[in-house]
Amino acid sequence: MHRTVMSIDTTKCRSPWSTKVKLARLVWSAFSPLFWSFWGRRGSTLRVAALRLFGAKIGSPSLVCGGVKVWMPWNLVMGNACSLGVGVEVYNFAPISIDDQTTVSQYSYLCSASHDYTHPHMTLIMFPISIGKGVWICAGSFIGPKVVLGDGCVIGACSVVTKSMPEWTVCAGNPCRPLKPRIMQEIPV
Repeated sequence: MHRTVMSIDTTKCRSPWSTKVKLARLVWSAFSPLFWSFWGRRGSTLRVAALRLFGAKIGSPSLVCGGVKVWMPWNLVMGNACSLGVGVEVYNFAPISIDDQTTVSQYSYLCSASHDYTHPHMTLIMFPISIGKGVWICAGSFIGPKVVLGDGCVIGACSVVTKSMPEWTVCAGNPCRPLKPRIMQEIPV
């Protein structure tokens, strides 16, 4: 079997961002002290206001804890009663939408971009992420580009999600896979 040796040259990879986007990201970085961990939950109102100022669409009430990093607020949509736990990173070069009543627990990573490893310049590729209603992404999980998490889905701690997961299902692992239905308890009225 004959294999062609390819040459990788990442120095030829060019930024996909316009000057306007680069400038917006630079200005956005000035707001980073609001996201430092020592502000804790008390700083959530200011964080949400800053994100909205830069184009994020965030419902009420929502919680954005300390240490959260959002790369491009204008690519973030959060529904009502959502929360981003301590140290969550939202790498949203492509849009990321989080529907109502969804929790993204501490140190999780929502990643909408990667590199095309088949291209000699390792060009940046971006795809949206869609997270349904009532989803719980447990601590330390990774959610990759193109992923759709169905309503009511639970992603177990430290899972690596590279494919879409079905609604009302408990999923976990590396790679993440559906494990069992999520059955809610009935609460007497």
